[in-house]
Amino acid sequence: MSILKDKFITNRTEKENINKKIKETHVQPTEQEQNTAQDIIRKVSEQYAEELISKDISDISNQIAATVREYCNQLDLTYEEQKRIEKTVLSTVLGHGPIEPLLQDNDVSEIVVQKYDNIVYEKDGIIHKSEVSFVDENHLRTIINRIVQKAGRQINIMTPIVDARLEDGSRVNATIPPVSPDGATLTIRKFNNKALSGNDYLALGSLNRPMLYFLNACVRGRISIFVSGGTGTGKTTLLNMLSAYVPSNELIITIEDTCELKLQQPNVRRMEVRSSTSSDMLTVDQKILVRNALRQRPDRIILGETRDGSIVDLISAMSSGHDGSISTIHANDPENMCNVRIPILYSMNKDVNFSEKSIAMQISEAIQVIVQIKRFPDGSRKISQISCVEGLDENDKVKVVDIFRYDKNKKGFIATGYVPRSIIEKIRSQNIPFQESIFEVKRGEKKCLILEYH
Repeated sequence: MSILKDKFITNRTEKENINKKIKETHVQPTEQEQNTAQDIIRKVSEQYAEELISKDISDISNQIAATVREYCNQLDLTYEEQKRIEKTVLSTVLGHGPIEPLLQDNDVSEIVVQKYDNIVYEKDGIIHKSEVSFVDENHLRTIINRIVQKAGRQINIMTPIVDARLEDGSRVNATIPPVSPDGATLTIRKFNNKALSGNDYLALGSLNRPMLYFLNACVRGRISIFVSGGTGTGKTTLLNMLSAYVPSNELIITIEDTCELKLQQPNVRRMEVRSSTSSDMLTVDQKILVRNALRQRPDRIILGETRDGSIVDLISAMSSGHDGSISTIHANDPENMCNVRIPILYSMNKDVNFSEKSIAMQISEAIQVIVQIKRFPDGSRKISQISCVEGLDENDKVKVVDIFRYDKNKKGFIATGYVPRSIIEKIRSQNIPFQESIFEVKRGEKKCLILEYH
């Protein structure tokens, strides 16, 4: 009797340990487990098709969990296999539907539901077609509603477009008809739990050591920087890496649409824009937050993305005591950013009316370095240019000069030979040593510089 009792206790302890492990860790099912899970997901989705659309998930979760256990009990599985499959099935059925495995895959960076039966995802910089799909349009809308309601937002005929985020920080955009007449759409840009360091960028081949050394010195030396690039090029990720070099004793305010930056400094205040959901609620946009930040005594402002009239206040801040501020912007190249994109954003601020020359002068006084990042056809992201602003040219346009750039023919990064004297002087004025040898043009030479950039 005692032997049976000891065996029972041992099994119970083993089960408790397995339950704890499965609950606390991310389950990456084996191929066989995934096939089994997909079969059960199909059965459960068909069995509860109406309930998954018409009822609140909390009302049917226990019933569905019991059904999943029944299906698993009919199979020849170990206890751990059963629990792993149960978790995989329930996270899909009760979580975000067929896209749940994509959300759990750390290598997937973006998920785009173009229509309920047309899903693609980005993995390692390449777009792939997914084999999974939602049951129908109602199923997709149910998942969208589930996501936005958890985020305290709503999507309906009055507000057919919504921006939200998942609990892990992933950015979500959803639309429904009439905005998207072919059906609801859902785009999720996943939150990267691991912030990339400068060494990670080196390992990925996104820049070289002289470029990293220069950017590190610029951030520490309070050089105002804009990160420029297209959609999906990794501007925010690069901004986060650069922000890591801000000295820990400075007061920082970050402003974002949805909080993504992961700054480790102790003196960081985060602010986030807010859309109004009723006529009584104030819309808190970038312009309001930038102006408010100036009253909160920051040493630097880090603006996740400049995309409206808030550029006027940011440019003013950069040139009047908040030097070293950093932001990102959508632009094709540094010159386009200074002479086309920023003037367009200036025009969005109805409170000001500057001449073209006045705008160019403000830009040339405030912005010192532009880092252009680009996504290449093979999916890789590289810093294609690091440029500096050197006043105005004879046509009163902002003069932009490349310091480093990526040579597609040589498939490598090169220094142009230009030495940005004013930037070097400012860096050194902060008691930061600086090696000018990084600007030397190396012809056919693969000399490795020993650079201290930490």
